Amino acid sequence: MTNQTSDASGAAPPVSGAAQFRSRPATALLREILDVTEEFEAHVGRELAVNPTDLQAMEHLIMNGPLSPTELARRLGISTAAVTAVVDRLVAVEHVTRAQHPTDRRGVLVIPAPKSIARAMSTLMPMIMGIDEVLDGFTPAEQNTIATYLERVVEVYRAQLPE
Repeated sequence: MTNQTSDASGAAPPVSGAAQFRSRPATALLREILDVTEEFEAHVGRELAVNPTDLQAMEHLIMNGPLSPTELARRLGISTAAVTAVVDRLVAVEHVTRAQHPTDRRGVLVIPAPKSIARAMSTLMPMIMGIDEVLDGFTPAEQNTIATYLERVVEVYRAQLPE
């Protein structure tokens, strides 16, 4: 660390940007979790041979089941034209199929392929189970404290998002 000279008041000169901010260990670890999550998502994308947008589409389909292209576009924050390209790519690698909507003759559903769900889950489950095993090392009271902390962190994140 560099030496800083102080002014007449004895205060160190201001430091700008991230250098001025020192996070607590838990906050720094949250940042690291976010970084590792990005790396893990890239790993899952490589395992499924899809790009990040296609992976996001797969995540929505795996978590929610069949979706219309319009709903998938809304969830991804992209146009319906762009989602058509996403679905085309996913169909080409056999991760999804298109099927007629059961109650809307003009509607189409995008359906995740069972083998792709299994492949994604085989990559995700060891990580999920490992996290649960870490939690098992804490008492129920400690687990409640951890959950409360994480709930509050989620609230802070959500409060920073535009309406």
